Amino acid sequence: MKKVLFLVLSMAILSRSDAQLLKKIVDKTKQKTEHKISEKISEKASDAASKPIDEVGKSNKNKDNSSNGSNNKDNKSTSQQGGDAVDKSGSPSTSLATYSKYDFVPGEKILVMEDFSQDAVGDFPSKWNTNSTGEVVTASGQEGHWLMLNKKGKFIPEFINNLPDNFTLQFDLICNEKFNYYSNPLTLLLLTGGNGKQVLEYSFIPLDKRSGVKIGFHPNNAGSNGGTAYISTYEDGDQVINNEISTRQFDASRGNNKIKVSLWRQKQRIRVYFNQEKVFDLPKAFAAGKTYNAALFELWAGMHTAEDRYLINNITLAIGAPDTRNKLITEGKFVTHGILFDVNSDKIKPESYGVLKDISTVLSENPDVKVKIIGHTDADGKDADNLDLSKRRAEAVKSMLKSEFKIDESRLQTDGKGESQPVDKNDTPSGKANNRRVEFIKL
Repeated sequence: MKKVLFLVLSMAILSRSDAQLLKKIVDKTKQKTEHKISEKISEKASDAASKPIDEVGKSNKNKDNSSNGSNNKDNKSTSQQGGDAVDKSGSPSTSLATYSKYDFVPGEKILVMEDFSQDAVGDFPSKWNTNSTGEVVTASGQEGHWLMLNKKGKFIPEFINNLPDNFTLQFDLICNEKFNYYSNPLTLLLLTGGNGKQVLEYSFIPLDKRSGVKIGFHPNNAGSNGGTAYISTYEDGDQVINNEISTRQFDASRGNNKIKVSLWRQKQRIRVYFNQEKVFDLPKAFAAGKTYNAALFELWAGMHTAEDRYLINNITLAIGAPDTRNKLITEGKFVTHGILFDVNSDKIKPESYGVLKDISTVLSENPDVKVKIIGHTDADGKDADNLDLSKRRAEAVKSMLKSEFKIDESRLQTDGKGESQPVDKNDTPSGKANNRRVEFIKL
């Protein structure tokens, strides 16, 4: 580049004929330089498309260890980024305050927990089906395995074969930095089977023959000032509802390239959250009288650039409408998997706000009720460490109910059982997720 500048300066003091000759030399030198740069970019794009990801999520400014279960000790991930509170750098800050309007409460029992831990890096996951290809990868700054999607196709978790009237579905979603506006959104479809066929037979039945809800995610809108959330609903192939909105939660241009997506179905109604932001709340999304029993991810076309891709992980399907009041006041016990902590820590994650608020409301409306808060873990790690961790986390919940929700601490006792009282097997991701929990026992 210095040589180019020197030649340009020389042209200014030479004769016109000499300058024209020199200009040709400059242009040729510049072309060679640009060609080398282009080759380097091409090589990087090729590497990114063919190797396990090691850069995605690296720019997130607020990195914390996090978990998807209330006592997950091993799954580390970058902390979710907020959207309402923004610091001077433009990066949203994550705190309990940013979740003050967050009312998501996960389902009562976890049916599915997919973290791709059983799959080898480089393979398409064994419990999925596709008409395309995907790849299990690792990502810098993120713990565990992720499913990378960057080619046109349908990607079907065939172990999801029942979407009842009340369920919650959550997953983590990452895209690469500088995601191209012209690359395609990732969509999630919740569908009827069609003609009563089994899952393996109806995986690829076209949408125009089914009823369903389609939700889309894109981290870069036309103005490069946010991302876009999409939603459409269909009944027997006919589109009923269609809309798209902007969101700062999934916004690659500001480094917000990771979100937790949370869906909450209550009969016909669906609520959709990107982190703490409720992006959609449709009272008539699901068709009445239809049985929904399939979920699939889809890219309807390929990516505009080779570097663009989506990564998904920690897919959690839970069923049952959490009835905190009835469980705690009438039955005397309320169990939740929705109070989340940082890895190996008693620090409560902001995503827990909805559950804590729900519990505090019941306690406020019943001022004579006292409860014991009991922490539980899965069987990973040492027994003594798990016991200590469960006790500290129970204390953290008590402290939060006192400080944030003004519940009198004299009404709250705590204990921890570690891994000693499992409610499920500890040899599967879903079993471990069910064992990681916080219980509230009426005294």
